[in-house]
Amino acid sequence: MGLPELPTPFEAQGDHIAIDLPGARALFTTRRGGHSTGPFESLNLGILTEDDPAAVAANRERLGDDHGVEFAWGLQVHAARVQRRDRPNDGADPVEADGQATTTPGVAPMVLGADCLTVAIAGGGAVAVVHAGWKGLAAGVVAEGVTAIRELGANGAIEAAIGPAAGPCCYEVGEELHERFAPYGPGVRRGRNLDLKAIATRQLRDAGVQSVHDVGLCTICAGEDLFFSHRRDRGVTGRQAAIAWLTA
Repeated sequence: MGLPELPTPFEAQGDHIAIDLPGARALFTTRRGGHSTGPFESLNLGILTEDDPAAVAANRERLGDDHGVEFAWGLQVHAARVQRRDRPNDGADPVEADGQATTTPGVAPMVLGADCLTVAIAGGGAVAVVHAGWKGLAAGVVAEGVTAIRELGANGAIEAAIGPAAGPCCYEVGEELHERFAPYGPGVRRGRNLDLKAIATRQLRDAGVQSVHDVGLCTICAGEDLFFSHRRDRGVTGRQAAIAWLTA
């Protein structure tokens, strides 16, 4: 089964979703094309799940080999830290961070998600990816991703891409969260549901990002064969990834 129709400028790249950003390419994986089985079938990239570690390692190796990159990643804790990186992990223990940024060709920042937003950000010469659930959005991780690539020397226009995540169609939250994000206006509320993507878009634009592209796919309802979803699968599921790397 193929991918759903994607909005321009997103495009299918094999089983996954790709987009060109200034000086960079970003890829949002689906759950297809890997070695894992059971509730983690098949391209589970989450090492902290209950999946077979050997299968996860094989999945990561395949993804890196397919795109000729090595990954820079951290231990995601729903906060606002974005690491500035000049090399991949190379077996080192990850530090706590919900974003990665680099100016090094061949190093691909990577974050994982299974309903939380994954966002790629790029400007001339620098690229970052960030992981943002509601806690990360409240903490400011999206703006910190923009700050990171600017500090690394990004020049020219900055663009961002929001990958598959829990959409306003499905992401029901309590009144406390609606009140927390009320300053963003009524447009981020859909009845009892919250539009995380609209909040992230506002934060990106406030941080000076010129163009924000949203793939518009919901991990909860787009299809169990397409994406992992923590909420839909009651916590027993894998993780897809956002990766990005420099192309110029």
